[in-house]
Amino acid sequence: MLESVARAGSFTGTPWVYGVVALSVLLDVFLPVLPSGVLIVTAATAAAAGSGAATGQVPQNVPDILALTLCAATASVLGDLVAYRLAWRGGERLDRAIARSRRLSSAQERLGAALSRGGGALVVIARFAPAGRSVVSFSAGAAHRRVREFLPWSALAGLSWATYSVALGYLGTRWLGAAWLATGVSVAALFAAGAAAAYLMRRTPEHPEAS
Repeated sequence: MLESVARAGSFTGTPWVYGVVALSVLLDVFLPVLPSGVLIVTAATAAAAGSGAATGQVPQNVPDILALTLCAATASVLGDLVAYRLAWRGGERLDRAIARSRRLSSAQERLGAALSRGGGALVVIARFAPAGRSVVSFSAGAAHRRVREFLPWSALAGLSWATYSVALGYLGTRWLGAAWLATGVSVAALFAAGAAAAYLMRRTPEHPEAS
């Protein structure tokens, strides 16, 4: 983890930061082990420290907060849609794989019920949980949920997650001052949100009552 933070810090002052963040967020729907959240927090921390927000120093070449947020949110939605379309076209092989997984089958049932009732809070919650985004995106596609049911919630989830991650790094640096301390506290808060989201997903009733 510390090695990932160190590597992230080496490119936060270059335009490449947006591409690296976007690629990481796009791919972590398939590889949940990618530290996309950590990259965003680190970039936002560098933005706050380099802009002088915390120290009053002369601004440096640092990421733009709004651009970083929109970059991460857009990549999140695109990744969701790619996973959704792949699962949609997965055919019988994917259906059998989901049927063999109790976790995927349960998520598919709960997601279908939530989307059919017009409530997709599960999609938003899942974006914060480890691998939750993957489960929800693949389940929505495999169940052939309509894109207009899934996409708005995916967009809200991506924007919420990106805003939260950027805010952790940026505001943490302003409040705590030291960039290394802000990064550590912010990453811990990111993981805490993930643990809370995973708990909420497990607590969601598997067979909600019809409205």
